[in-house]
Amino acid sequence: MTATSDLVKKEDLSPELSVQPQLRVVAPSVDIYENNDEILLHADMPGVEREEMAINLENGRLTIAGRRRLCGQGAAVFEEFGEVEFRRTFAVPQGINIGQVGAELKEGVLRLHLPKSDAVKPRKIEIRQG
Repeated sequence: MTATSDLVKKEDLSPELSVQPQLRVVAPSVDIYENNDEILLHADMPGVEREEMAINLENGRLTIAGRRRLCGQGAAVFEEFGEVEFRRTFAVPQGINIGQVGAELKEGVLRLHLPKSDAVKPRKIEIRQG
């Protein structure tokens, strides 16, 4: 079983209650990729600014959260695209180099790089002639 399948299988889609109960809590859509060097997570969080985002990784759990705030002019007559809190939690497999985790936010997509430690990376074993 790969680290990615462990990450997906153990994800928690039932988010904790929001600090601001008036905001609707939504689980962002996520794509997860794995290669020899890292696990790459893409989370769709449209309208969330970097300052309104939080990423926490502790005790084997990764939580991504962000608030989309709208500054409307006047009273809302009809609203489908309102303020919302995105939140999703995953179980992180062992072997992730926590000190090297990186994140970038571009065009509403959070890209989270979870590099593997050298101990879990696949390696080629040289066969010596005996």
